Amino acid sequence: MGLGAARPTPFTSQSMNSVKRRFPAGTGIITWHAASGVCATVTDNAIFTPMDMVKQRLQLSGGGGVRAYRGVWDCVKRVLREEGFGAFYASYKTTVIMNAPYTAVHFATYEAAKRTLMEISPDSASDERLIVHATAGAAAGALASVVTTPLDVVKTQLQCQVKIFNFLLY
Repeated sequence: MGLGAARPTPFTSQSMNSVKRRFPAGTGIITWHAASGVCATVTDNAIFTPMDMVKQRLQLSGGGGVRAYRGVWDCVKRVLREEGFGAFYASYKTTVIMNAPYTAVHFATYEAAKRTLMEISPDSASDERLIVHATAGAAAGALASVVTTPLDVVKTQLQCQVKIFNFLLY
């Protein structure tokens, strides 16, 4: 699931229109892109955080040759029964705190880099070339990853802790 900014894309168009209406006139387009990324991330993370938690648990369950779960549905049922619904969202706040800056930085950097690259070659500004998108995307992804990688480590630790009888096991 480590797709970073790629996942919120379906929510971005709606977020962008909603965000534009709320900002005062004269607010920069970069701010709109950053805020749209954040709004899309909050929605996206509410949907994907439980799935990511199950994925992390299944990845860790094979350690030492002993599988803790027989599969996805076994993991979901056991977590619900033994830890409750809240276990699926134990890392939600951290996930949003990590992904919101990631998408804000990614969307804003991507748009700024794309505009700058297109200004360098105004002859082709009307047709956005693959090289412009690839370069802007690489710059945006690199900067966003540098900013948020430490938070990803914290998120994974929160997802993988197991609560048994009110004690946390790692």
